[in-house]
Amino acid sequence: MCADTTAPVDYRSTLNLPKTDFPMRAGLPKREPDWLARWDRIGVYDRLRAPSNRKPFTLHDGPPYANGHLHIGHALNKTIKDMIVRSHQMMGFDARYIPGWDCHGLPIEWKIEEEYRKKGKNKDEVPINAFRGECRKFAEKWVDIQRDEFQRLGITGNWAQPYLTMDFHAERVIAEEFMKFLMNGTLYQGSKPVMWSPLEQTALAEAEVEYHDKESFTIWVKFKVLLNETTPPVTGEAGQVQALDDLDGAYVVIWTTTPWTMPSNKAVVYGEDVSYGLYEITGRPEECWAHIGDRYILADKMAADVLSRARLDDTMYRRLRDVTADELCHVSLAHPLKGAAGANGEWDDVRDFRAAEFVSDEEGTGFVHCAPSHGMEEYELYRDLGMLQDVITYNVMDDGSFRADLPFFGGSYILSRKGAEGDANKKIIDKLAEVGGLLARGKIKHSYPHSWRSKAPVIYRNTPQWFAAIDKPVGDGQDMHGRTIRERALTEIDNVNWTPQSGRNRLYSMMEVRPDWVLSRQRAWGVPLTCFTKKGVLPTDPDFLLRSEEVNRRIVEAFEAEGADAWYAEGAKERFLHGIVDPDAYDQVMDILDVWFDSGSTHAFTLRDREDGTEDGVADVYMEGTDQHRGWFHSSLLQSVGTTGRAPYRNVVTHGFTLDEKGNKMSKSLGNTIVPEEVVKQYGADILRLWVAQTDYTADQRIGPEILKGVADSYRRLRNTMRFMLGSLADFTDADQVEPSDMPELERWVLHRLAELDQIVREGYAAFDFQGVWQAVFTFATVDLSSFYFDIRKDALYCDGDTLRRRSARTVLDLVFHRLTTWLAPMLVFTMEEVWLERFPGDDSSVHLVDMPDTPAAWRDDALAEKWVGIRRTRRVVTAALEVQRADKVIGASLEAAPVVHVEDPAVLASLKSVDFEDLCITSALSLTADPSPSDAFRLPEIPGVGVVFEKAAGQKCQRCWKILPDVGLHAHEGVCQRCNDALS
Repeated sequence: MCADTTAPVDYRSTLNLPKTDFPMRAGLPKREPDWLARWDRIGVYDRLRAPSNRKPFTLHDGPPYANGHLHIGHALNKTIKDMIVRSHQMMGFDARYIPGWDCHGLPIEWKIEEEYRKKGKNKDEVPINAFRGECRKFAEKWVDIQRDEFQRLGITGNWAQPYLTMDFHAERVIAEEFMKFLMNGTLYQGSKPVMWSPLEQTALAEAEVEYHDKESFTIWVKFKVLLNETTPPVTGEAGQVQALDDLDGAYVVIWTTTPWTMPSNKAVVYGEDVSYGLYEITGRPEECWAHIGDRYILADKMAADVLSRARLDDTMYRRLRDVTADELCHVSLAHPLKGAAGANGEWDDVRDFRAAEFVSDEEGTGFVHCAPSHGMEEYELYRDLGMLQDVITYNVMDDGSFRADLPFFGGSYILSRKGAEGDANKKIIDKLAEVGGLLARGKIKHSYPHSWRSKAPVIYRNTPQWFAAIDKPVGDGQDMHGRTIRERALTEIDNVNWTPQSGRNRLYSMMEVRPDWVLSRQRAWGVPLTCFTKKGVLPTDPDFLLRSEEVNRRIVEAFEAEGADAWYAEGAKERFLHGIVDPDAYDQVMDILDVWFDSGSTHAFTLRDREDGTEDGVADVYMEGTDQHRGWFHSSLLQSVGTTGRAPYRNVVTHGFTLDEKGNKMSKSLGNTIVPEEVVKQYGADILRLWVAQTDYTADQRIGPEILKGVADSYRRLRNTMRFMLGSLADFTDADQVEPSDMPELERWVLHRLAELDQIVREGYAAFDFQGVWQAVFTFATVDLSSFYFDIRKDALYCDGDTLRRRSARTVLDLVFHRLTTWLAPMLVFTMEEVWLERFPGDDSSVHLVDMPDTPAAWRDDALAEKWVGIRRTRRVVTAALEVQRADKVIGASLEAAPVVHVEDPAVLASLKSVDFEDLCITSALSLTADPSPSDAFRLPEIPGVGVVFEKAAGQKCQRCWKILPDVGLHAHEGVCQRCNDALS
């Protein structure tokens, strides 16, 4: 018998193979700019602003500084904002985003000064408005650069009309908002310790300070106890009368990490509840500043530690007795520099010695040295005692040097002109050692405040500044939100939704204890404090500040037309005051406003005043990094409640900081920075956006080369899913649609999943949970679709003719397509546009012009879903069993199998028999039985009651669909099965 040499027929051209030009290689870095140009050409953002009945939704942009290229934190921040805006737009809102920039303040002024120093120019010799003009040009340049960089990331918004704090109208409103504090009585001038940057020569707010480790000098200083004739004897615990003679000439020891404050010492304080003892030195090593017979008063808890610092072990001293608070209140102290030759009596006054609540015995010596000009607690203690006039000094100048006539130390600098350690500390320590005022010295590494701009340490320094009182009644004090700024702020915090909730707790605790707001800065580039003070009148006098609505009106009209430069123009004081009050009777304040007041006021000129703002001047969302709880969130709340009584936001969303792959802070010195521009050049902006979407932004995030590779892999898997749908939907028309009620169960199960996901997506976007949305959609796309549904339905899509099954599958793919593209468009703005245009090309077509489609509630079928849980569990056992056969080279593909599946559960068995289970398992045939599984049946431990016995499929291989069936070769078309024969006919 001769062998059949007939060649198999090639039926590939008869298959419904996918048709799409959608490439697997995205080429995002090269293609994304074209989509940006397209969106700009068709005006996507503006078209979405067309009049409609949509409910407005506004995210108010926290302004970055216009002074440098974007870093990864900028990319994270702006991408999250973009996802919030786009997702709400596609959920039916009129979602508005007006990008903005902070243009005033030290970051820009500092850059201009650096340029001056390079050119040998002196800033103080340049006319102030000429200097301000250079600052303005610098800011304009960086606004344009950063705008392009933000847009390259796919950020939507009103880029043509951003808000800038240096716009004339903005400067007018900032001044106007300041004047509300002037008029409502909360503005005052006071002299108190504030954080001061000697390098930048200005006061700083807490939000302008960051903490870094610093090595500081530390000293233990001796203050001699003084008794006088009026010091009475003290009654001891046993009732005996005890004289204080043994304290005369003893020393109270203080400890400080700021030796430079010693010339300003005015007092020492102790704790009434601290246990003190009198200690006598009985021995000493050669190198020691203590002497035999010296007596020291120390907190018992700290005595051993303090004396060990002086190189004294416990054999070299003894404790003589208790020293009580009743005794301490009857003695005074002498400054260690009292009577020093050449001191000219500077420190001869007796030092005050009293109890204070803030003293403890947890560190130091149990005593605290007080320089109220350089410490807030000490300042408040003596303010409450009414003794400030006796203890305030002005020894430290603006540049951090000591006043020229200060004995021994005049002209010395606390910091060098480059921000390093100056010569003041060493000179003071050496002088104290020379006069016998030291017990010990050393160094300590501790967290210390630094200016976040110059990165140099700051100091506390008493200077006259302007403050907003946060505990003083605002105006007449009648307000439903609270009488004071603090009361209003605390009330409003609980009227805001916080994501995460910990943000609420953080800001609330800050607001409970924060001091008055320091509004003034001693700089040039900013909005001035537009007020006047009466000459010869004390700041405490009601007439000290000029409060005139007419003057205020003149100022804001000038600012609207000319900007804040009008304040510095020649003759400004006369211009604003003439005809209202005598200009010669008033001084013009030349300080500028804290830049946080500028940014805190942005709600007024952006949300309130613009056509694309909000009706009530309140934003739906403020979204920034967690550091803004002490920054923009904080200042915006203070400013708004001070002028309107309410918060300027309904929701506050915060993100953490961006770290490298190992969890380390990024720094140029470590070489671990990730630059957004470089990521975009290598991968494309959508990969960076996908990193944001995958990340739990509410905590600190990590990014690096390996992480980005993982993100790119997830992107490729999703792109493959979208490509399959595009190919399968080629030429799909409305005529191909099938009603859900007519679909097979598998398709109705997919619709059920869409209904579940629609709720998850909408609730997730509403809660700003992008990670949750991404994980749910990505899992659906790659597991439910690619690994399950697509795998099963490929056969019907490719091989069926015009069957209900194929039309149902394509209908479902169309419904899935519209949801996946719109659900993911807020995240992957470029890719989903590419996918959309592949199906719906056109000059004005864009996925960003459509909404997420409504998903009928009727699609949800929980009973069907529960049934399919059992079906899919059983399928897992079958596919695992076939994988074993494939690995053992028994079969090459699952279509070669016809397994026997043993199922114990009657309900599950009935479910399996109600569907084409062999199609679900991608086998040519399959038998279901309730018979007990044989001992050699394949099982999965986690799915009991199911066993699979492998059998090979009987018959021949269909040359078209590759199933192995008994009827192959019995039909009109050669070498095919019945289904394929029907399709070919």
